[in-house]
Formats: sequence, structure tokens, C-alpha cells
Amino acid sequence: MTKQNVVVSDADSQIMNMAISVAVSNSSIFSAAAEKPPMAPGGYISISRKRLMNLKNLDIINGGERLTSWVDSMKASSPTHIQSSPCLVKGQSSWMLQHPSALDTFDKIIEVSQGKQIVMFLDYDGTLSPIVEDPDRAFMSDSMRKTVKQLARCFPTAIVSGRCRDKVYKFVRLAELYYAGSHGMDIKGPAKGSKYKKGSQGVLCQPASEFLPMIDEVYKLLVEKTKSTPGAKVENNKFCLSVHFRCVDEKKWSELASQVRSVLKEYPQLRLSQGRKVLEIRPTIKWDKGKALEFLLESLGYANCNDVFPVYIGDDRTDEDAFKVLRDRGQGFGILVSKIPKETSATYSLQEPAEVMDFLQRLVEWKRQAVRSQAML
Repeated sequence: MTKQNVVVSDADSQIMNMAISVAVSNSSIFSAAAEKPPMAPGGYISISRKRLMNLKNLDIINGGERLTSWVDSMKASSPTHIQSSPCLVKGQSSWMLQHPSALDTFDKIIEVSQGKQIVMFLDYDGTLSPIVEDPDRAFMSDSMRKTVKQLARCFPTAIVSGRCRDKVYKFVRLAELYYAGSHGMDIKGPAKGSKYKKGSQGVLCQPASEFLPMIDEVYKLLVEKTKSTPGAKVENNKFCLSVHFRCVDEKKWSELASQVRSVLKEYPQLRLSQGRKVLEIRPTIKWDKGKALEFLLESLGYANCNDVFPVYIGDDRTDEDAFKVLRDRGQGFGILVSKIPKETSATYSLQEPAEVMDFLQRLVEWKRQAVRSQAML
């Protein structure tokens, strides 16, 4: 691999120094074979030790291009940059041509999904619930919960979130869903089994279990280190950590960045990435929301099927991993939830959770009409 030099301004140096080497590999934990993985006792999906060992390779940054992208991403989400965000609206019309509204193109979406099994994947924060200052109060509305419940009756449905799986479940409170917490590093199926997968009482995948002691240790260090920064909040999501900065004053941003960097420099086994107004700290295994999507499709028996149509809806940078998987598979599509143009691998767009709910309701109604029409034949 050819090394490249990256030159940044002094103002950017503090942000750049936060970058932690991350791993990217072209290998996949999933076999190209069509066979389903063997079931372990109790109805859980098992992953071989060999496959798990392949996840633990540490990554390096691929030259200057990825580092520059990471720095730009950090700057784009900093409090200072957010205040100047109206300039990002330029090119809105052009962007919408490339990523049209999923509501405006609903009939086209239904047309290309005909004869295929739709499988729904939904992010939580910013998708099913609005982004709020206090992450502990990111409640979904009763109408959204009712809509998601109806959706799960029509299609296999999973919540894929950076949050701790137990916390997401407390927000959603729907036992019939699949839940993938900690960016997909903690996956569990419906408590009473699923009508879409016969003979299974649940799905369980925790590829980063050995990192739990380290995550807890770093969590305590970050809480202590960041307590002097007003507005900063460290959230323990079991297999990953989130440092929320949406309430941090712009003058304190560099200080917070330095605090996080000072803790993580002693833990090369952890990597740092940026989400929407949050810094994410995760183990350096090759696992993300895209891998979680693949795992769930495999566990449902759709790993190598041509008649499956996955739909992933999310608003965060971490959702791009899932969008890319769908694009590379050439199946289904991603929907980005955003009011402003963003670089994305998603095919369609929606502006806010209210539009997400409208889209899901239309899907439910379409499915019900299709079932009624079939019954009349």
C-alpha cells in the first residue's frame, strides 16, 4: 500500500489527531454458498470460531483519502459548522434528482418489488424518533409505534441502531421485531419467534463479546475525563460507546476532542467514527450495520435469494454501511432521512421521521390491499 502525506491547517490538527486507525478488508464473514448456517441449541444462529477470528484484524487508514474524509466529516458535524449549514442547501434540486423522495416515487418502488419478499430495516434515532438534545428522551410517538407494529405484521422488520439493544427495546416496546443494537454487534430476534422463520425461537449474534471489559473500562475513563465539558454526555451502549456533543458549546469542541483522544490513544483495539452529533467508539472488528443486515438476511434464509427485497431506512453516517451493502448486492435499496444534501449510497430520500411514518403506512396499506386482492381470486 502506498503511503500518502496529508496536509491540514493548524485549526484542523486537533480534529485530525483524533483519528484512530481503523480496519477495512475486502473479506466477508459470510460464505457465498447458498446454504443456511447451522442452528445452535435453543434456536440461536451460531458463528464458527474461524469466522469470528477473521473479524479481529486491526485496520489501517488507507492513505490520505480516508483520513481527509474523516476529518471533513468531523468538521461538518462540529457545532461551529452546523451553524453555517444553510450553505449546504445549494444544489438541493440536483441532489433530489439523484435521490428522489421515496413518497413521490412510491408506485415505482412497489413496481420493482413485485413478486419479492420485502424485508424492512430501520434505524432508530432520527428515523423513527426525532433527534433531541437529551438522548435518553428520544421517544417515538404512539402513532409511529402503531405504524411499526403494523409493518412487522406485513414484513420481517428489524431495528438497527447504535444504541444498546436493551435501550432500543425500551424505546420501541415491540416484541415482534428483530433488534440489532450497538451498530449490529448485538442481535436478537423476536422473543416468541417469528412467523417468517419457522423453528427458530430467536437470533443471537454478539461478535465483540471479548471487548466488553475494555468497553466498560474506557467508559469510566471517558466519563471522568469529559465531566469538565458542559453538555458532553457519554453513553454506554454495551458493545460501543457514544460521546454526545449536540449540547457542547462550540468553544468547548476542541477541548472535548482532545479529551476523547487522550483516552483512546491507549486503546488501539478501539476505533473512532462520527455520527450525527455524536462520536462513536467501537471495537476494531470488521462489523457494522451492513454486516448486521447481511446476518439477518442470512438468518431469515434470504442470504442468496433472488426474490428478496431489503429496504433500509436511516439518517446517520453509520447507516451508509448498510446502504452500500444493498447497492453492492443489487437488491432492494436504501432511503436516507435528511433535509439537506449529503453524499450517500442510498437510492431514495425522506426528509424527517414524519415522512418515514407516511412511507411505512403506505407500505402497510399496499400490502393489505394486495392480500385482499389475492383472497378474492
